[in-house]
Amino acid sequence: MSDLLHDHLIAKELKITAKQVTATVALLDDGATVPFLARYRKEVTGGLDEVAITAIRDRVAQLRELDKRRAAILASLEEQGKLTDDLKAQIEDAATMTELEDRYLPYRPKRRTKAMIAKERGLEPLAHRLWAQEASLDVQAEAAKFLNPEQGVETVDEALAGARDIMAEWINEDSTARADMRVLYLEHGLFKTTGMRGKDVQGSKYRDYAEWEEPVAAAPSHRVLAMRRGEQEGFLTFRVLVPEEAALGLLHRLFVKGTCPASEQVILAIKDCFTRLLSISMETETRLQTKVRADQTAIEVFAQNVQQLLMAPPLGQRAVLAIDPGFRTGCKIVCLDRQGNLCHTETIYPHQGAGAAAKAGETVVGLVTRFQIEAIAIGNGTAGRETEAFLRTLKLPPAIPLVMVNESGASVYSASEVAREEFPEQDVTVRGAVSIGRRLMDPLAELVKIDPKAIGVGQYQHDVDQGILKQRLQDVVISCVNRVGVEVNMASPQLLTAVSGVGPQLAHNIVAYRQEHGPFKSRVALKQVPRLGAKAFEQAAGFLRITGGEHPLDASAVHPERYAVVNAMAKDLGCTLNDLLNDPARQQQIDVNRYVTEEVGKPTLTDILAELAKPGRDPRQRFETVKFNDQVQSIEQVTPGMILSGVVTNVTAFGAFVDIGVHQDGLVHISQLANRYVSDPNTVVKVNQSVKVSVLEVDIPRKRISLSMKAVPGATA
Repeated sequence: MSDLLHDHLIAKELKITAKQVTATVALLDDGATVPFLARYRKEVTGGLDEVAITAIRDRVAQLRELDKRRAAILASLEEQGKLTDDLKAQIEDAATMTELEDRYLPYRPKRRTKAMIAKERGLEPLAHRLWAQEASLDVQAEAAKFLNPEQGVETVDEALAGARDIMAEWINEDSTARADMRVLYLEHGLFKTTGMRGKDVQGSKYRDYAEWEEPVAAAPSHRVLAMRRGEQEGFLTFRVLVPEEAALGLLHRLFVKGTCPASEQVILAIKDCFTRLLSISMETETRLQTKVRADQTAIEVFAQNVQQLLMAPPLGQRAVLAIDPGFRTGCKIVCLDRQGNLCHTETIYPHQGAGAAAKAGETVVGLVTRFQIEAIAIGNGTAGRETEAFLRTLKLPPAIPLVMVNESGASVYSASEVAREEFPEQDVTVRGAVSIGRRLMDPLAELVKIDPKAIGVGQYQHDVDQGILKQRLQDVVISCVNRVGVEVNMASPQLLTAVSGVGPQLAHNIVAYRQEHGPFKSRVALKQVPRLGAKAFEQAAGFLRITGGEHPLDASAVHPERYAVVNAMAKDLGCTLNDLLNDPARQQQIDVNRYVTEEVGKPTLTDILAELAKPGRDPRQRFETVKFNDQVQSIEQVTPGMILSGVVTNVTAFGAFVDIGVHQDGLVHISQLANRYVSDPNTVVKVNQSVKVSVLEVDIPRKRISLSMKAVPGATA
């Protein structure tokens, strides 16, 4: 398929113009990134957002892969000497990989089959005679003509059996039969699981699936993945079944032409085909297709959660005392300055008796004063609530907030190469405490150092296609980083890596240049970084911020290529650039129509005006603290009927998990999220959102808490 046909197909699918697709694909092929196109090339793309541009990128890749496979198939058929004009047209007309493979199936080199053996024995002409289903055909007499003891065909029954093997393969390889059967499995198939003998299924997490049936068409993503995992772990058998009568009836309608003896042989071939060939391949295909569908849902849920976590409100540049809590091993304390640099580390033991607690209290109060601490971050793991309760007994300045911080993935960071490079002299507990403190200051800057899969907000993330998951999460990280922007003189290599057009090597070069030459004074100075050429500068410059630099717009999202436009605006108003930036009244006087050119249209000019009003504004919401109930610190203290404050930690297809401060998240099932029908939990709650919940049920042995947000006053903050 030509690129032009690709563009028209994608345009039709996305309900946009082919011109938009063509322009976008050309820029992507030239190395442009999705965030750059969405933010700085609106005139070229016709204002497409990141979602549409990403969809174009992925669909083009899919169609190009299809074309690559099509070319390989045509070459194979040519080599086999079987490429007729009609077959070539069928191959070129295939719109999906499934259609393409169906049409190639009869010609694909395969292992030795029963049909091949029958053909070698000279039975293919007999199969053709039976396939024609002529009413006058004497089946027994016709079969007798093909007896050949030397070839292993000694009886009429053997001849007919061989002919049926050939017909069964024809049926199995018929593209129409496969397409119709595929629909039957997907629309009327049934998932069926049973517990494996010798396994304690009832005592496992798969006990609900010990005897389970569910329509394929209705099975939600999380249950499909759960059934597959149960099979992989050896607890379940997992089948996809359809009513045999319906399947055979479908094939009869396609291939049976009458009620003569030859038709009876075709009917037997159909039965054999379905039992031995078609049902197996269709079950495999259905399992694969429903896995792909379940993966897509699970990956999208995970991506949304990661995005919400990365875009969580930052506390900002404050001096932070961070604590990684513990009982026996003590609480590791670190003090960070406003830039997140480690200033001090110490261990206290507030949970080992009154004397140790008193000493720990003196230490904390002293550190707060000494390092002018402005906030305290407490990891929400083991001993987290107990440590928070201890801190609340101290005479600390009331202006200092005590904030419970989700520490999922902190241990992964602390043992990582990134952490070792940052703190080669410190142990993992110090690194973990630093991560907790920095997460409070700026979740995005800290979480980009961790593999998103380790953050702990996914749903069966280890069961889904890892390649697709990695790409989707990479897209999310890049989108979030570029939406917020990066302060180039403070950013870590990991944060810079996610900037449009940068990547790992350039990020390392930027940091190395910064360390050798000092802070960058302007965006233009970035061009001095080794290997940061014109293309990389074009892609990255608008997302890199330099606060207090030589050019006022370097701290904004205005791209350097458009500085001349802003300078012209200031000149036309008879003021300096700084005057324009600091005077909303002057900004209101700007008539964007005066500055429209072929390259700079209204969309870009509108973005520039918005940026002048709030240069370098952070799109994330304001930071707010959540206060847990001091009287409820363990699951044993939770009772049905309680109304508790909490924070959403994870959103799945079946509901939301909420931290209520007892070291065990509770589940708000999708049916309990609101006083209305909810199909997507993300339309009601987001990760990191403050909520109020009522307790429905507590199962202490299984460590399960059932919660509800129905009819709870102030359920969402």
